[in-house]
Amino acid sequence: MNFEMTGELDKLREECGVFGMYDFDGADVASGIYYGLFALQHRGQESCGIAVSDTMGPKGKVISHKDMGLVNEVFTAEDLEGMHGDIGVGHVRYSTAGSSTRENAQPLVLNYVKGTLALAHNGNLINANELRNELAYDGAIFQTTIDSEVIAYHIARERTKCPSVEKAVARACAKIKGAYSLVIMSPRKLIGARDPFGFKPLVIGKRDNTYILASETCALDTIGAEFIRDVEPGEIVSISPEYGIQSDMTMAIPKEKHSRCIFEYIYFARTDSRIDGKSVYDARLMAGKFLAKDTPVEADLVVGVPESGNAAAIGYSMESKIPYGTAFVKNTYVGRTFIKPKQSSRESSVRVKLNVLKEAVDGKRIIMIDDSIVRGTTSDRIVRMLYDAGAKEVHVRISSPPFLWPCYFGTDIPEREQLIAYNRSVEDIRKIIGADSLGYLRIERLEEMVDYLGICKGCFNGTYPLDPPTDDIRGEYDK
Repeated sequence: MNFEMTGELDKLREECGVFGMYDFDGADVASGIYYGLFALQHRGQESCGIAVSDTMGPKGKVISHKDMGLVNEVFTAEDLEGMHGDIGVGHVRYSTAGSSTRENAQPLVLNYVKGTLALAHNGNLINANELRNELAYDGAIFQTTIDSEVIAYHIARERTKCPSVEKAVARACAKIKGAYSLVIMSPRKLIGARDPFGFKPLVIGKRDNTYILASETCALDTIGAEFIRDVEPGEIVSISPEYGIQSDMTMAIPKEKHSRCIFEYIYFARTDSRIDGKSVYDARLMAGKFLAKDTPVEADLVVGVPESGNAAAIGYSMESKIPYGTAFVKNTYVGRTFIKPKQSSRESSVRVKLNVLKEAVDGKRIIMIDDSIVRGTTSDRIVRMLYDAGAKEVHVRISSPPFLWPCYFGTDIPEREQLIAYNRSVEDIRKIIGADSLGYLRIERLEEMVDYLGICKGCFNGTYPLDPPTDDIRGEYDK
């Protein structure tokens, strides 16, 4: 697997963002999906796509456009104007490794005996290998290397044996194991599904007579839609003009087993989103306050590494009474996927993304808040940049616990040997990054940070809500 540092410095990377719209009045939805995906761009910058259909037109006709690149690079005004349809799904994608090709871009569109199916998937299956082999032995020919195609095939196969697409989705979901939030377009229905553990977020919104499914509430805000509610862990929702929103909770499990990805709150989700009733901004503020309580230090200024470190830095400042300030200027015109520099010139990638305000830090003792240290390939360079700008001291505080284990549910956390915290003490890491002190968020603080919602802490303690696969397929069937 290739774990070369990307343009987002030494950051974790999420898998995907999903978005779906159904206008009951029959208006075109492609433009709305485009802006929804724009709001979800932080969840995936590698490829994107939109598929739409006209529910009053020829059954099974789907117009699809997808390619490598950012949303505003892949779609032109002319592209959107030619996509006529009142129902549609969209997707932004990031892959963990290897399969960065146009063929793996989503949504996936399947033509089969019952019509068409368009699917967008956020997450990662742990039994994809097994299901893929089962389908292959039955004669299935795969066009991609993503586990999302496995899901689409199983839905299509089940649909030939049951009376409705909702039932087919439910039967397919009963077979798949792992993390998934799905948005599915059938000829006459928009369907959303969330895995029983609730790893990945999914919300329902409404604008006039149009219904929306999206990975985050910020996408609803962007298109002027009101938030209706979250799709519950284990819930399948079906949206149609005839029946409105229908719910199937047969996959639901007890709340105490829910295992939301904690990094949605720490880093992945946009700061202005809410997930399962909890504000992402408030969670990050709380993390900063806990850091100030548990790892205090005397200093002159608290700063955050943009963007996800900023809210935690504000929280640290509020709790410690040490002033909050801006030390880093971020080049907002550099996306998370710019041309990677060679391994030997990593400093250039850091400085392309960030520059230090010398006037803000010169002669000061700085507390620098970041959301995580994964491999430790850039933290030392950021610390060095502060010293070079005149900082007297640099104290690093991390708004997550140390990473000690890989993730199998859709977050790009590598093997243990590549994690800086593996077999190293906090003092060892402090020396490596060159800080005057280093403190992490205590793992016991995570539940309190999100008001005791059920969360997954597997990457910190090695205890997963589902048994990891015996053969590690991360990056082989990625999305």
